[in-house]
Amino acid sequence: MHAFSRRSPQPLPHPFPDLSRRSLLALAAGASAGVPLAVPRAAPSAAVPRAVAGGARLVADGVRTAGGAALPGKLTARAWLLADQDTGEVLACYRAHARLAPASTLKMLFADTLLGRFARTDRYTVTDADLVGVPSGSSLVGVRAGVTYSVEQLWQGVFLRSGNDAVQVLARMNGGVARTVAEMRAKAADLQALDTHVVSPDGYDHPGQLSSAYDLALFARHGLKNPEFRAYCATGAARFPAGGGRTFAIENTDRLLSGTYGVTPYPGLIGVKNGYTSNAGNTFAGAATRAGRTLVVTVLHPQSGHNSVYEETAALLDWGFARGSSAGSVGMLADALSEGGAMAPGSGAAPRAGARGSSAGGGPEGRGVLGGAGAVVALAAAGAYALRRRRRGEAAGQTPATER
Repeated sequence: MHAFSRRSPQPLPHPFPDLSRRSLLALAAGASAGVPLAVPRAAPSAAVPRAVAGGARLVADGVRTAGGAALPGKLTARAWLLADQDTGEVLACYRAHARLAPASTLKMLFADTLLGRFARTDRYTVTDADLVGVPSGSSLVGVRAGVTYSVEQLWQGVFLRSGNDAVQVLARMNGGVARTVAEMRAKAADLQALDTHVVSPDGYDHPGQLSSAYDLALFARHGLKNPEFRAYCATGAARFPAGGGRTFAIENTDRLLSGTYGVTPYPGLIGVKNGYTSNAGNTFAGAATRAGRTLVVTVLHPQSGHNSVYEETAALLDWGFARGSSAGSVGMLADALSEGGAMAPGSGAAPRAGARGSSAGGGPEGRGVLGGAGAVVALAAAGAYALRRRRRGEAAGQTPATER
């Protein structure tokens, strides 16, 4: 059996008052290398404009469709977006950049950041210390101290059951929660997910943990380019270790995939990730393929009903597929900076330290970490950016009152 050597969480440096250009270069290089980052906290300033990616038509809060095409009725979500996976064209959206609590859909960014960091066959024996800090009321897959898991099994716990315990263990394997949060923030910046502020890697309801329909679509689109990510999010069921050589069944909580709780499975659905917390409500990011075309959709917090998020997702996918490839676009999903993507207008002006939820800290081991996506994007502008309720409730999105 391969023994995985667990590293202790790395201490975070304290913020310091002045950075030279050489220091900026060093910080940017550290971001690309996965080193925990610290930057000075800028004084809040309402005068700093918020950078917006994807095009001018996505800035406003209203519904955006090409040519004013009629949308499905009964769309109650606080924000949503539909895009073409291959071209990145946004076909329609509503409040694309509204900053809302993402719940466990943020785990897509966690996977985008760490997937492939460890071999699927690597094995790791969990300790009590690894599970310290899992928030009370979290969705859990059932990770137990003293049990040895493969990396593949831990990722199945993340994707199928949205297990915050599995997230915690993978983050500890990566050097700690704080390090992982810093790397997720750097990854969000590279993907130009400028509405996102990561406080914890699991999407739990921490103050300031925010994303948007646009950013979640970026995370889904990026992840689906990775065959390993695609395979995990499309897995319907698996066996999970229970200790003593025993296993138990886990099932994907995505009702459009599993067809549970009165939801009809969506033809051609790939996944991707559902979520629920008391603050975020039901959230969903999904993708489906029909006649060789793949659409990505994100739906955040419909007004009522545990199945509403799935019903509204299906309605938007039907609408997009019915319009075909001739559907016009209202914007674009930005390409990653590390893949040659053009920087969003205004994103290099300054870190958005004064924006709501963009200050550093506030989460587990998170105090003093790089203060939001805008800080890394600012480094890029300087020429230094080197990265080009439980069982029952989980089925609705992912536990009892706080999260499922």
